[in-house]
Amino acid sequence: MIAVEPVALEFNGVHLEPLSLEHVDGLRLAAADGDLWNLRVTSVPEPHRTQAYVHAALEMKDRVAFAVVDSSSGNVIGTTSYHDILPAVDRVEIGYTWYAKSVQRSHVNTSCKLLLLSHAFDTLGCAVVGFRTDNFNYASQKAIERLGAKKDGVIRHHAPRRDGTVRDTVMYSIVRGEWPEIKSHLHYQLSRHAC
Repeated sequence: MIAVEPVALEFNGVHLEPLSLEHVDGLRLAAADGDLWNLRVTSVPEPHRTQAYVHAALEMKDRVAFAVVDSSSGNVIGTTSYHDILPAVDRVEIGYTWYAKSVQRSHVNTSCKLLLLSHAFDTLGCAVVGFRTDNFNYASQKAIERLGAKKDGVIRHHAPRRDGTVRDTVMYSIVRGEWPEIKSHLHYQLSRHAC
């Protein structure tokens, strides 16, 4: 049975550290890089709601949230989490992920996912790691598929969006037996785009 605790992880110029209220200002700046809260299909907080966003993340019982920090500058460039943690079946999901626009389409997402997946499978002993996204968030779906995750299906009329509409949720997963090949592929992807 897995036990997910806050932990610091670092790789390839990216540092994940347990999210705290000390990260509020950095997250506010990261969200402002691209006005990310205006994207209908994400959960990026508006600047004046960043502190409440962090409070909510810290209060969730089945979520371990991280600040994504650029190792060289020390700047907060986004956030990600383990969530929907199910110890009885050795399952976690990775989500609540967003990055400043200036680091999107860089090594950051692949590096973060490699850190979290490695920790989940190699340290925690997870049997499966899941991902979910809005049915209209095509960029997120492509990013999840580039990781090597398999599409499990769609949960219809599943979760509210900030604009009051209700989204369908696209579910993906990676199972333990797939991890060695996916791990090798993620290292290969990063080697082709060395930072």
